Amino acid sequence: MTETKIPSTDDQTVDRVLSNAEKRSEVRVFGAAQALQDEATAAHSQTDGQQWDLEDRHALRRVAGLSTELEDVTEVEYRQLRLENVVLVGVYPQGAQEDAENSLRELAALAETAGAVVLDGVLQRRPHPDAATYLGRGKAQELKDIVAAVGADTVIADTELAPSQRRALEDVVKVKVIDRTTVILDIFSQHAKSREGKAQVELAQLEYLLPRLRGWGESMSRQAGGQVGAGGAGMGSRGPGETKIELDRRRIRTKMALLRKQIRDFAPAREAKRAERKRNTIPSVAIAGYTNAGKSSLLNALTSAGVLVENALFATLDATVRRSATEDGRVYTLTDTVGFVRNLPHQLVEAFRSTLEEVGDADVVLHVVDGSHPDPAGQLQTVRDVMGDVGVRDLPEIVVFNKADLIPEDERLVLRGLEPHAHFVSSRSGEGIDELRSAIEAALPQPAVEIRAVVPYDRGDLVAAIHETGMLLSVEHQEQGSAVHARVSERLAAELAPFVAEG
Repeated sequence: MTETKIPSTDDQTVDRVLSNAEKRSEVRVFGAAQALQDEATAAHSQTDGQQWDLEDRHALRRVAGLSTELEDVTEVEYRQLRLENVVLVGVYPQGAQEDAENSLRELAALAETAGAVVLDGVLQRRPHPDAATYLGRGKAQELKDIVAAVGADTVIADTELAPSQRRALEDVVKVKVIDRTTVILDIFSQHAKSREGKAQVELAQLEYLLPRLRGWGESMSRQAGGQVGAGGAGMGSRGPGETKIELDRRRIRTKMALLRKQIRDFAPAREAKRAERKRNTIPSVAIAGYTNAGKSSLLNALTSAGVLVENALFATLDATVRRSATEDGRVYTLTDTVGFVRNLPHQLVEAFRSTLEEVGDADVVLHVVDGSHPDPAGQLQTVRDVMGDVGVRDLPEIVVFNKADLIPEDERLVLRGLEPHAHFVSSRSGEGIDELRSAIEAALPQPAVEIRAVVPYDRGDLVAAIHETGMLLSVEHQEQGSAVHARVSERLAAELAPFVAEG
């Protein structure tokens, strides 16, 4: 009997490998095309392709000795989020050095709030900024040396740069250049919380971005030209068609239109709340002032509102309304609004006009000033200028110098000369809060109609309305009802008319 030899496992493995090798050397058909491999090619190639890929990946090596100085601005623009190292730069005319230094310190605070580390700040005295590079040509070269020496990756100009100035200065200093407006818009974008606030900030950012879009050459063309003679464009108009930057501009305009519509759609809800307060004749007090002057802290001290308080610029963007009451029981509202800053971008004033309407509809404006600031007069003027832009300059105003615990006595005399009738308060220590409440109560409008009525006991809701929205001068409980002497609104006077005491 002949023995049948059973192939071992190793033999099967060898046969399978050889069979696969023969199949790879054969002709393979891909549709109508054939991939051929002759013997010469097979002899020359001893790999299957994957080994080359692996070797290439292993060949990647870290290049040592690269500095942090950037040759291309885009290296910063598309970098992952981190703290940027910045250098500040400003230009001032003769005689304005102190104002320029205060403005640069404020820009440093803005940059830190936005999440940057300020390494240095420089000022140049010249009558007007250079039309080409903002700084003079020689000073721009000096700025480049400073940037390289401190290792900065961003330069912030203390003004709003023209697009050509920004590009020209970037070409000199070799790092990203932005301006004061960009920093403020970035802070607003970080701090906006409500849907309306986010829409307002995005609208302002797009309005600022639209004239500053940058193209990167002919590669941005995306559409073919085609025949244009019939359209009346004539010779010389046949080209690559609409470029990418033009498409971007169109998308931005479309997005801006949608945002404006969204902001308009938010208006009815605000108007409904505002109309309800007006219908109930509830007076309103708007807290306005410079950013980081302590408006939210003052609101908390007056009403225990629990609003976010942070030692940062523009920590509060969305209007906050809180209810309070006078000593005699009259109800009024306190509204915390967005803070102002010098050179506030026009785009933000326009975008936040709906929020600033809260100031325009107020009965009294509580103008809060940081009394410990180096330039309180500048804060006063800046806030009044912005309020003038939104048409609320003529409202009754109570000036409050906040942070009184940080103001020495000699500085108080100077501030008294600046605003003789101002109040000194401290949200931290409570100094002057009671006096300020009394001043607010005195400034609130008095109800228009004086009335005497005997209100039946089953109409206690009218007496409660007098306590809440009117001014109760006297009350006497009689057999027929409560005899009240009060000043009330015209609407409440009409409801009390049937019970007016004769004679």
